[in-house]
Amino acid sequence: MKSQQSKLPNQTSASRRISNADVPRGFAYSSMACGLKKSGLDLGLIVSETPATAAAVFTTNRVKAAPVITSQLHLKKSRTEMRGVVVNSGNANCCTGSEGFTAATATTLKVAKELGKLRPTQIMVCSTGVIGVPLRWQKIVNAVPKLVRARGNNARAFTEFTRAIMTTDSRPKSAWAKFRLGGKEVRILGCTKGAGMIQPKMATMLAFLATDASVSPALLARALRSVVNGTFNAITVDGDTSTNDTVTLLANGESGARKITREDAAYKNFCGALEEVCKSLALQIVADGEGAQRVIEIEVRGAPSDAAAIQIARTIANSPLVKTAFAGADPNWGRIIAAAGRSGVNFESNRVDIHLAGLPVCRHGREHAFDERVAHRKMLASFVPVGVNLNSGAGTARMWTCDFTTEYIHINASYRT
Repeated sequence: MKSQQSKLPNQTSASRRISNADVPRGFAYSSMACGLKKSGLDLGLIVSETPATAAAVFTTNRVKAAPVITSQLHLKKSRTEMRGVVVNSGNANCCTGSEGFTAATATTLKVAKELGKLRPTQIMVCSTGVIGVPLRWQKIVNAVPKLVRARGNNARAFTEFTRAIMTTDSRPKSAWAKFRLGGKEVRILGCTKGAGMIQPKMATMLAFLATDASVSPALLARALRSVVNGTFNAITVDGDTSTNDTVTLLANGESGARKITREDAAYKNFCGALEEVCKSLALQIVADGEGAQRVIEIEVRGAPSDAAAIQIARTIANSPLVKTAFAGADPNWGRIIAAAGRSGVNFESNRVDIHLAGLPVCRHGREHAFDERVAHRKMLASFVPVGVNLNSGAGTARMWTCDFTTEYIHINASYRT
């Protein structure tokens, strides 16, 4: 069987609404308002009705929230028998001392009990919101029985879940893909939240992925790590890495397709579908960056190595001067080469070529004559590509970011108040 990666449809929330046929078999979703936020949904649940293999990646921030540490422990103990994920928004449950772990443990214990006497380690827990404020976990525990009863294997339940995990997001973010394996249709469905505090290192904010494929634990973990590196780890909004970043992937095998146990064509198909979903989710985060007007794609070529290219791309993508130039659609390519120059990578500036919104603006480290009015108009687009060629090697990298506007300051200056 040949890989279907290049043939996979771009089935995301941007192209059409999710249908019941897009929800992986054997997974149920629910959500409700339990009072953590002033208004709106703030508690969500994903359940695999049968034991699922699990994989996850977590923040590498040295300050880790209690739910992150709890979920890491549960993953080690139950990764081949995971049954679900419970998540709250409105409070990060981070830097809350022993009470934070009490909250995470009490939540998983209650969910496990309500689902039918499961082990608490079969449930992962995630939180997102304000850091350093005690979590009123009793509100969550009191709401769990209703949350469990309300779960459904349908598009409406999933859509409500995507709203329950939002904080400063202006819209929910979801994506899905399908491929066939041995005559069986396999589904992958995902959602994410995140608009600020985005510079992933292993993961970015919260993302939840479910598939009815059957995949061995080692290959599932390998696939997730590989895909995350080229998608969630290739975006940045503001250069900040959250204390709560988590990406979870559950695979329950309910599609009926044969189990993927080796790196064959089926595994490549699975990775292709997973990458499509994760890339869509990652780009939706950037497009919804706090106050953002446009997505910027930074592509670096000709670097001494891939690692060097990533370092340069990330430095450019995080430069406030570069990002504010894009906010004003100002073709100030000098800020781009200056950012590359302070990245810590050795290269010769007189070899650098830069393309901005498809126009050559720098050649051999000097200005290449271009029409600034044309460049300005092109930079007003919702998606603006930037190409930087160091002409110094074979290293390449691609990062996605967004512009900085005054709205970013307004959102974050009053986040708590």
